Amino acid sequence: MASDVFADRLLAVLPDELRAPAAQRLATSGPVLRSLLAWLYGDAFADATGFDDWFGDLMEALGRLHAQRSPELHAQDAARAAEPDWFLDQRMLGYCTYVQKFGGDLNGVAQRIPYLAELGVTYLHLLPFLRPRAGENDGGFAVTSFDEVDPGLGSNADLEALTSQLRGAGVSLCSDLILNHVADDHAWALAAKAGDAQARARFHVFPDRDLPDRHERTLGQVFPQVAPGNFTYVEAVQGWVWTTFYPYQWDLNWSNPEVFAEMAAVMLRLANRGIEAFRLDSTAFLWKREGTNSMNQPEAHQLLQALRAIVDIVAPGVLLKAEAIVPTRELPAYLGSAEAPECHIAYHSSLMAAGWVALAEQNTEVLRAVVNNTPDLPRAATWLSYVRCHDDIGWNVLRAEAGENSAARLAAASRFFAGVTPGSYARGAIFQSTDPDAAHGSNGMAASLTGLQTADTVVEHALALRRMLLLHGLALSFGALPVLYMGDELAMQNDESYLARPEHAMDSRWLHRPVFDQQRWEHRHDAGTTEGAMYEGLAQLLRVRRAHDALAAGAPRTLLAEAPAGVLALARGERFLTLFNFSAAPQQYALDGAWSDCAKPGLLSGTLTLAPYAMHWLVRE
Repeated sequence: MASDVFADRLLAVLPDELRAPAAQRLATSGPVLRSLLAWLYGDAFADATGFDDWFGDLMEALGRLHAQRSPELHAQDAARAAEPDWFLDQRMLGYCTYVQKFGGDLNGVAQRIPYLAELGVTYLHLLPFLRPRAGENDGGFAVTSFDEVDPGLGSNADLEALTSQLRGAGVSLCSDLILNHVADDHAWALAAKAGDAQARARFHVFPDRDLPDRHERTLGQVFPQVAPGNFTYVEAVQGWVWTTFYPYQWDLNWSNPEVFAEMAAVMLRLANRGIEAFRLDSTAFLWKREGTNSMNQPEAHQLLQALRAIVDIVAPGVLLKAEAIVPTRELPAYLGSAEAPECHIAYHSSLMAAGWVALAEQNTEVLRAVVNNTPDLPRAATWLSYVRCHDDIGWNVLRAEAGENSAARLAAASRFFAGVTPGSYARGAIFQSTDPDAAHGSNGMAASLTGLQTADTVVEHALALRRMLLLHGLALSFGALPVLYMGDELAMQNDESYLARPEHAMDSRWLHRPVFDQQRWEHRHDAGTTEGAMYEGLAQLLRVRRAHDALAAGAPRTLLAEAPAGVLALARGERFLTLFNFSAAPQQYALDGAWSDCAKPGLLSGTLTLAPYAMHWLVRE
């Protein structure tokens, strides 16, 4: 069967005005999609005809979903397809929060759109807001229905109203798309428990411990304290279900072509509600292979490339973001290549963690290694940079950059930010590790980790603010799409109240998931308050960033090696220089020529002295 027959199945269900542009996109991405899916699923069918029938049905389903997009979304698709690097602009800024923490519900989030506009936000990541599992649900990451908003947060109509209002304000809404697993009360899981063989085949279910035990020999553990092991015995299915994260999160069997078709449709139905970006959760875990850690397998990348091809055909205005918390050397694969594009954006978790290590050690060695190891990107792709997120600071992504004694070195950083190291200013929590000589993760709000919570003097307070702004300055100027985590802009501190909630007490990540502090927000323009000082300091950085295209995500970046050990020096293009002092002592840097400081008037030349934890953004005269 010729490949154009499959394209015809898609085009046949489109109205006349959509066919020509869709045909053009199909000419590029259609053959890529078919090749990828044939490689993944060709052997799942008795013969080539079986695969062709399945693929033809998939193409027709994609066409129907494309036809259901609104005229506004079609117009946006066309504009973004004509300018595929639109999201690399230095005016792009993200903001990440939980709906219930930020606005109470979706309508409450809509009421905060003017505040997002004030910050300059163009990309809003709302953490899981779809119907979650009843009871424990991993902060919403155990999804019961991908087609329903959590009733406690609003309705589908509220979601569509919010996406429309955000789009009108120039803000793209990002939603989590949990690819690796569903909740154990999802319709598929319930059907599997009821004896439906087709539903059972959408999961990894084993009749005994033979294969699970063989897999466990090489698997890691995500939550070794609260959810050890990777398999859970489920009486209703008379077998062991693969559960990488929590026992109530059943891993999907992506080797089943029906899982791919269903999840692709889930993504597009959400896109048709106005979601403009998807954080693809747990992408590293999608494909299982005995004898490996079942992470970053080649097939996982083929799956993501196939989802990207579908987006390029059906919804080219939509962005895909890989949540792959993996070492630097494994990150580029999640962005793909010009021949096989994958995600548009990937978290640069190594950069984030290395900034914190630099603070703990007052040395930029690990941070410089990360910068050196950061590869060039394919066209129209970028990193996501950040200081904190809803998850822990994962240290193990830095094992390569931390060198021969990496385990001890990273464990020392973990202890420092838990506040147990003598002289530490930080107040945080060690996450999922009972071994003081090992590192897994660290939790805490940025303000608490940088010393605001323990500051007793004016000087300590000032240094803590500098440390917070230093980390944000790195994220904003590195060359990425930067994302602010809710509350950091107001210097909000740790929320210990999670310990009184039984459903959260075992998970210290809730330490940095506070409710938005309305009182702090009301004082954000008062420079005499902590929140006002932080907000205005950050706002100044954001104003400078928007004004300089040298800080765009795609602009050249060069690590300058002649800086002292405590200083990171990055050139952005030919005329922009960023200097960061990660140490508590003044540091000197020899300037080449005359420069102006973006933060204050006057020219600088010769030797510049950087105050403790100071940062300078300089423009060559």
